Amino acid sequence: MNASAMARNGRAGAERAARGSATKGAAKAGFAARGVIYLLVGLLALQIAFGDTKEEADRQGALAEISQKPFGSVVLWALGVGLVGMALWRLSEAVFGAVGEDGRSAKKRLQALVRCGFYSFVAYSVLAFAAGSGSGGGSSDEQSRDVTARVLDLPAGQWIVGVAGVGIVVAGVWIGARAVMRTYRKKLRLGEMSPGVRRLVDVTGVGGGAARGAVFAAAGVFAVRAAVEYEPDKAKGLDDTLRAFAGTPAGPGLLACVAAGFMLFGLFSFAMARWRKV
Repeated sequence: MNASAMARNGRAGAERAARGSATKGAAKAGFAARGVIYLLVGLLALQIAFGDTKEEADRQGALAEISQKPFGSVVLWALGVGLVGMALWRLSEAVFGAVGEDGRSAKKRLQALVRCGFYSFVAYSVLAFAAGSGSGGGSSDEQSRDVTARVLDLPAGQWIVGVAGVGIVVAGVWIGARAVMRTYRKKLRLGEMSPGVRRLVDVTGVGGGAARGAVFAAAGVFAVRAAVEYEPDKAKGLDDTLRAFAGTPAGPGLLACVAAGFMLFGLFSFAMARWRKV
């Protein structure tokens, strides 16, 4: 057997392993961990809508909430490991391609690589919190202001922050539109669901995705405002962005709707853990 044949066989073996039961288990664990975090963030946002402002409605607040419960440390470690699994699965998609007709395209591979980087950061912050060596990376509001301030100090910093903000707005609109169009159905094993379950999954997918997209878009608007006014404090993380919904003419009721949407997205993540094609 020549070297090229051995290389092909080795790659084929690696690809089979990447699509094997271990990778599927890692993806399921990742979706489940994501679901827990979104459920808790939504619950915290709902409490803010009804006047309880003690905890921050972001990943930091969710981790703090978990840590106060019995066996909270065990749950935190489990969430961190699950998110590591999500990052590894996305890495396998970047290297070997995802399921679907265009799963091996450069666009899909790049998206998978970006998601791998994102979930790697989230997993690190959760594990650091669980180990007691950090605070989950700090609140999202602090991170947003600090990063914005550093970028604004760079040459053409206002343009960089402004373009990034516009990109976040576009991403939010894209996320919401895809949810409303139910494009997630292509990634689900719909044949394994009853009609009733499919309807419930659609409720969580559409409602959760729309709320998630709206928050992304709002955060992008605040970033653009920070760039235009050259004020880092105008940038907002997840907690401040959610609270801003309560300051609209619609009042706390709008924040309650967005919070419910986040909780729906948490449930949708559990559905993805069960029926997602991997």
